[in-house]
Amino acid sequence: QVQLVESGGGLVQAGGSLRLSCAASGRTFYTMGWFRQAPGKEREFVAAITWSGGSTYYADSVKGRFTISRDNAKNTVYLQMNSLKPEDTAVYYCAGNSRYSANYYYDPQRYDHWGQGTQVTVSS
Repeated sequence: QVQLVESGGGLVQAGGSLRLSCAASGRTFYTMGWFRQAPGKEREFVAAITWSGGSTYYADSVKGRFTISRDNAKNTVYLQMNSLKPEDTAVYYCAGNSRYSANYYYDPQRYDHWGQGTQVTVSS
């Protein structure tokens, strides 16, 4: 059974930091990604990493503030979020792509497994 289990969300003041974790089991993914969805908005790409090569990709809105990394031994992907802003408030989802090229890292339709989501709230 394929599972993606996120943890690490919470409430933080603007300028603070949080680290999200996503533990994967049951399958090897070509790409792992983080997406977020704020109330009334569409799900948007945040960051992605290839499982083998470690290439990383970021949305412009988080570049320089967020860092995605992976620990292959633990089958876990992390999202370190620094300098958080109120506009970062959203439910954050971990996703795994086991079928498509890593070129589609930004497209949620190319991810075939999703975690349950974890809430991140940044207060001003």
